[in-house]
Amino acid sequence: MSTAARTSPIANSASSDRRRLTIADICADLGVSRSTFYEWRTKGRGPRCIKLPNGDIRVNRGEYERWLSSLEEAAR
Repeated sequence: MSTAARTSPIANSASSDRRRLTIADICADLGVSRSTFYEWRTKGRGPRCIKLPNGDIRVNRGEYERWLSSLEEAAR
């Protein structure tokens, strides 16, 4: 399924006006646990993240979409 055809909870949520997504946003969109996300991140298989001064992690929306597209291409 193409990214354009994919219906994402993130695209339909209040977070759609934000440029940066939380880990909770991404985990809910993908249906994975936080521990799975952090495992992917540790292995270098997740989207590039931004660590804020308070220690919170965010992902730029564009980076998240690019990462999803790269996974789609790899699955072909």
